[in-house]
Amino acid sequence: MMRGWRLGVAALVVVSAMIGGQARLSQAQGQFDSLQRERARRMLKFIADDVRKHYYDPKFHGVDLDARFREADQKIKDAKSLGDAFTAIYGMLEWLHDSHTFFLPPDRPLKFDYGFQMQMMGDNDFITQVRPGTDASQKLKAGDQVLMIEGYRAERPTLWEMEYYFHRLAPVSSLHLLLLAPDGSQRQVAVQAKMRQGKRIADLTGSSGSFDIEDLIRDEEAETHLLRQRYEEAGEQLIIWKMPEFDITGGEVDKMFDRVRRHQTLVLDLRGNPGGSVDTLARMVGNVFDHDVKIADRTGRKEMKPLVAKLRGKDVFQGKLIVLVDGGSASAAELFARTIQLEHRGVVLGDHSSGSVMESRIYTYHFESGASTLGNPAYEQAPAYENQSSTFVFFACAITDADLTMKDRKSLEQNGVAPDEVILPTAQDLAAGRDPVLSRAAELAGVKLDPAAAGKMFPFEWQPF
Repeated sequence: MMRGWRLGVAALVVVSAMIGGQARLSQAQGQFDSLQRERARRMLKFIADDVRKHYYDPKFHGVDLDARFREADQKIKDAKSLGDAFTAIYGMLEWLHDSHTFFLPPDRPLKFDYGFQMQMMGDNDFITQVRPGTDASQKLKAGDQVLMIEGYRAERPTLWEMEYYFHRLAPVSSLHLLLLAPDGSQRQVAVQAKMRQGKRIADLTGSSGSFDIEDLIRDEEAETHLLRQRYEEAGEQLIIWKMPEFDITGGEVDKMFDRVRRHQTLVLDLRGNPGGSVDTLARMVGNVFDHDVKIADRTGRKEMKPLVAKLRGKDVFQGKLIVLVDGGSASAAELFARTIQLEHRGVVLGDHSSGSVMESRIYTYHFESGASTLGNPAYEQAPAYENQSSTFVFFACAITDADLTMKDRKSLEQNGVAPDEVILPTAQDLAAGRDPVLSRAAELAGVKLDPAAAGKMFPFEWQPF
C-alpha cells in the first residue's frame, strides 16, 4: 500500500539467478559504458542510504545490509549490461523479502511489448489475453498454460519476479515459453517482442519545438482511461463495480457509493487490483460500515497510529456485499477484502490473493546527466528547470515504513486472503472468454448471469503501444 504514489504493486522475489549465462539478455541492452556504470553505482548508494534511514525494521530482518550493498556494488563493477546493473540493485533489496521495498529504474528509450498477459489461477499460470497484430497472436491463445519461461518454472511465488525482470530490469527481444494447450498437447514457442524506439532525451520545455510534453500528456490520458471505474447495473437488485486500483479521491468514492446505495447488492470486483492509496482504502471501508473500523495496526521505527476507517455518516451502503479477488489482488485490495471477512460484513469469492501487504513510501531521485554532475538525489520532488539545457535522469525506490497487522493479529504479507469460496476459471473458460467467478457472484445476488455473458461485461483493454 503506497502513500503519495500510484503503483502496481508486485510481490517481488529473487531475480539475480535469472542473469547467469544468458548472453542474449546483455546483447538486448546495448552498450554499457563507464558513465552508465557509475550512475548505477550512485543509484545503489542513494537507495541503500535511504533504506538504512527509513526502513521500518532497523534490524532489516537480520540481513547485513552493508554486506549486501558491497556485494551489489561489485556486481555492478562486473556488469556487462544495464540490465545486469539494475538487477544487482534489485538484488540488494530482495534479501529483505518485502513486497513493498523495490527499485524502479529509469525508463528506457527502447520500449518492449510482448503482446500477451498471463496470470496465476490457483497454482497454474495461464495466458489470459493476447494483443492482436503481434507475434504472440500467431503463437499463443488464451487458455494456454505457461509451464516455463526462459527455462524457469512459472509458479505463483516467482511469476511476479519474472514479469518484473523482463519488463522493468532487462527486457529482451524474444521470450521462450513452454506451453500446455487446453487439449493436453505441449509446445515450445519463441515470442518476438514488439519494440518501439523512443527518444533518448525528452524535451519537456518545448524550447526545441518538440512535442514531447504533449506525448507524455497523451500517455497519461490513455492510462487514466484504462484505470477508470466501470460498473454494470441489474435493476435494483445488483450493481457490479469493477475497481482497477485504489487511486480515486474521497469525493469520487462517495459519488460512486451514491449510485451503489440504490441497489440491494454490491459486487466489488478487485481482481487484478494492485492496491494504491491508504486514503482511498479508508474511504471505501467507511462507506460500507455504520461505525468506525480499525483496518490494521501499524508497526514502524516510531509509534504509529492504527489505520482506521471513520464512519461516513448514516448514508452508508448497508446492502449485501460480495468481493472478488484473485492472484493479482494486492495491498489495499487485500486489506479491504480481509476487513470484510473479519468484520463479517460480506463474502469473498475467487482465488487466493497475492500476499503483498505492507505500507511504503516512494522516494524519487534525479541527477543531472554528465559524469561531473552526479550528486545528491532530490527526494519526492521534481527538479527546477531553471537551466533549460539541463538533462536529468530519474529513478525511484519504494521503501516500507510500516508493517500492518489485522484484527486477528496476523499479517497478510506473504499470506494473502483466502476466499470464502474458491472459484478458479479453467483453461477452457479462458479460451472461451467465460467468467465463472462473476457469474457465481451474480447468482448469490439473485441475478442469473451466464459465465459467457459475464466474460463480456468488462472487456480487457490494451494500453496503446
